Amino acid sequence: MKQHDSTPLLALYATSGCHLCEQAADLIRSVVPIPFRTVEIADDENLMERYGVRIPVLRRLDTGEELDWPFDAAAVRRLA
Repeated sequence: MKQHDSTPLLALYATSGCHLCEQAADLIRSVVPIPFRTVEIADDENLMERYGVRIPVLRRLDTGEELDWPFDAAAVRRLA
């Protein structure tokens, strides 16, 4: 996949201190060569309500498609 700007295509909804979120971030970095951003859900009440019991969640920002944990390398490749 080719990106023409520096806007990340993927966002990982997570919170600090979440070991599953850290595992998910490591997996994403090892699978896709494109940048992603981590969104701290604890800073936003709406995000906490939406993702609080689901994190980590990987979201494709242009389509809104989401992967709930646990996801694997193949699922990340399909999403990216």
